[in-house]
Amino acid sequence: MPLALLALAVGAFGIGTTEFVMMGLLPDVADDLNISIPDAGHLVSAYALGVVIGAPLLAAVTAKMSRRTVLIGLMGLFVVGNALSALAPDNGWLLAARFLSGLPHGAFFGVGAVVATNMVAPERKARSVSLMFLGLTVANVAGVPVATLMGQHLGWRATFLGVSAIGLAAIAALAFLIPNDHQHTTAQGLRGELAALRSVPVWLSLGTTVAGFGALFSAYSYITPMLTDAAGYADASVTLLLALFGVGATAGNLLGGRLADHSLRGTLFGGLVSLVAVLALFPLLMRTELTAAVAVILLGMAAFATGSPLQLMVMEKASSAPSLASSANQAAFNLANAGGAWIGGLALAAGFGVTSPALAGVALAVLGLAVASLAYAVDRRRAPVSGRERIVASHVPQEAEAVHH
Repeated sequence: MPLALLALAVGAFGIGTTEFVMMGLLPDVADDLNISIPDAGHLVSAYALGVVIGAPLLAAVTAKMSRRTVLIGLMGLFVVGNALSALAPDNGWLLAARFLSGLPHGAFFGVGAVVATNMVAPERKARSVSLMFLGLTVANVAGVPVATLMGQHLGWRATFLGVSAIGLAAIAALAFLIPNDHQHTTAQGLRGELAALRSVPVWLSLGTTVAGFGALFSAYSYITPMLTDAAGYADASVTLLLALFGVGATAGNLLGGRLADHSLRGTLFGGLVSLVAVLALFPLLMRTELTAAVAVILLGMAAFATGSPLQLMVMEKASSAPSLASSANQAAFNLANAGGAWIGGLALAAGFGVTSPALAGVALAVLGLAVASLAYAVDRRRAPVSGRERIVASHVPQEAEAVHH
C-alpha cells in the first residue's frame, strides 16, 4: 500500500476527532457560553448540516481541479473552521464555525476515496479505502478521549486549537505524499457531475447507507444510558467503553476492506446480517457488565465492516462522477446519524425501555438489507455478473506510477 494513504488517514483522524468530540464537551461549552445543554446540542447538528450541504456541493464545484489541490484546500477550510471555533465569543459564532468545519468533511472523504483507489491495483481498492477510514475509527479510540480530557483540563477552546494543529499536519502530509494529478476522468462541470446522480442504482446504494448506518446510530446515540442503567456501569467507565467501540470499529473497518476485495456484495450483506444479529441481542447482552462490553465491540465491528463496500459500490454506480458520488455517500452517513438518533429517541419516548433503541436499529438494518437486495436485483436485471466481482470506480494508472516512482 502506498505511503500516501497515511496522509489521507491523518486528515481522517482530525475530521473524526472534531466530529465526535463535541458530544463530550457539551457541558463545558454550555457552562462557558451560558447556554443550556439542549442549545449546546445544536452545535452537533450544525456540524452535521455542514457535512450534508458541503459534501456534494464542494465535490461538484471542484470536479475540474487537481484532486491533490482539492484535498489540501478542504483541509485548509477544516483548519480555519476549527480555529474559529476556538476563538468563538458566543454561541452564534460557534454555531457558524461548527457549520464551516463540517463543510469539507464529506468532500474530503469522497475525493480521498477516489485518490486512494487510483493509487492501488484493482484487487486492493477496498483495502485502500479502509486504510483511509482507519483515521476515522482510530479517532474514536484515541483522538476523541484525549481531546475530551484536554478540553476538561485546559478548556474546550484548547481542544479545537489542538484539532487545528492536526489539520496543519495533514496539510503537510498531503502536500508531501499525494502525487500531482493532471489527468481526470471527469471534466464535465457541475451539470454533468449532478447528472451522474440520476441513476437508480446510485440512489439505492445511498439508501443502503442511510438505513444501515441509521441502525448503528439508533443504538449508539443512546449507548450511555444502556451501559449505566441496564448494564450497571458507573458514569466514569463510559469513556473507556466508547473507546472499545472504536476498537471494534477499527477491526471491522480493516476486515471489511480485506473481505470486500474478494466479494464486495457478499461483505456488504454479511455486515448487515451481523448488524441485525448484534442489535437483536442487545437487550440480553446489556444485562451484565462483561457481555455489555462485548456488545459494544461487536456493534462497532458489524457496522464498520460495511463502510468500505458501501463507499466503493456508490463510486461504481456513478463511475462518471466518482468524487461526487463518494462525497454524497458521506452526506448519507450523516443523514443516518441524525435519522437514526431520532428513531431511537422515539422508541425511548414511547416507553419501550432503555435498550429499545437497539431494537429500532434492528428494523433499520433489515430495511438496509431490503434496499441492498433490491439494488442487487436491479443489477442482475441490467447486467448479470459472472465470476468474481471487481469494482473499478476510476482507474488512473499515471497516479499509481507517480506514487511508486
